[in-house]
Amino acid sequence: MKQRVLSGMRPTGALHLGHYHGALKNWVRLQADFDCFYFVADWHALTTHYEDREVIEKNVYDMVIDWIAAGLDPEQCTIFIQSRLPEHAELFTLLAMGTPLAWLERMPTYKDQMEKLKDRDLATYGFLGYPLLQAADILIYKAAFVPVGEDQAPHVEITREVARRFNHLYGREANAEALALAVVKKMSKADGKAFAAARKAFQETGSDDSLAQARALIAASGALSEADRERLDAFLRGTGKTILHEPAVLLTEVSKLPGLDGAKMSKSYGNAIAMREEPAEVERKIRRMPTDPQRVRRTDAGDPERCPVWQFHQVYSDAETKDWVVTGCKSAGIGCLECKQPVIDAILREQQPWRERAEAYLTNPKQVQWIVEVGTERARTVARQTMREVRDAMGINY
Repeated sequence: MKQRVLSGMRPTGALHLGHYHGALKNWVRLQADFDCFYFVADWHALTTHYEDREVIEKNVYDMVIDWIAAGLDPEQCTIFIQSRLPEHAELFTLLAMGTPLAWLERMPTYKDQMEKLKDRDLATYGFLGYPLLQAADILIYKAAFVPVGEDQAPHVEITREVARRFNHLYGREANAEALALAVVKKMSKADGKAFAAARKAFQETGSDDSLAQARALIAASGALSEADRERLDAFLRGTGKTILHEPAVLLTEVSKLPGLDGAKMSKSYGNAIAMREEPAEVERKIRRMPTDPQRVRRTDAGDPERCPVWQFHQVYSDAETKDWVVTGCKSAGIGCLECKQPVIDAILREQQPWRERAEAYLTNPKQVQWIVEVGTERARTVARQTMREVRDAMGINY
């Protein structure tokens, strides 16, 4: 079976080119190699925009249309809506019972967002707790990987810590050692003796070689069931049974596309190009982009490193075009409008198939809703199984 990847986006409406190059392009690539679960994080949107209820439904489906237009295939990946699955909220609540408050307060994005969004009242439990809700989103599907850029890696790390703590609190069986020793007896005498020696060495020295040796003996024993192997691995590590699986960071290569003014691309900043922007509007926006401030006249030499347009060339242009830009700009051999034209042409070529694919869903909205419905039910099957295991571990499955 393919390993599972999970990621989500807040529903901010129709997406822009920064979303595509920053995340969505990688999502499309990953769906061929992994069991990908992609969700609309509408509860997360409410952690900072809890008053904006009027637009959230439209934003959800506009965003899903952009996902599909960009190349996400509902036959290859699972697309669903977070709020349609109350299991997320249940796991979030249960994890909150044992998660230290300090873990949430130390998140770097917590203070950063409090500073940036001073116009909003973010002194809420929902905003403080959103990293834990994010952890529940990941853990409930037992994702092996979460694709993120380096700035988001701390969110995956706190998810790993939450899973580790939960397994430590609730994964221990009352008679764990006796049960594990009974499993050891199922191994051959030589393998059982070698396992005991490797376990002792690992617990005394922390040796990675001893850990690997013991795990190899577990894996190689044909007499053991999957439950036996899991019990022995917990016995080896001195921990409880793995109920919630720790995900790994899947650092993705991100093409960072700035806004039209060189700052971060954002609709709220008024510097974005939508994925399905009309061609005439794309051309107008690019032509009006600021350039090197020291290039006042056409005859003035410039420096691409000072020009926001150059950052678009870094994403959209081939080596030959970039050489042409550098030479022409520094020698004043080309004007700024000439420099912008290859970017305009490249963006329009990229957008054309998106607009074509989106048209079928814009004219038949129920088709999008059906895709989300099917994906949500597929996700529900996995989430319910995890919650049965969590409730059982916590002693509330009565």
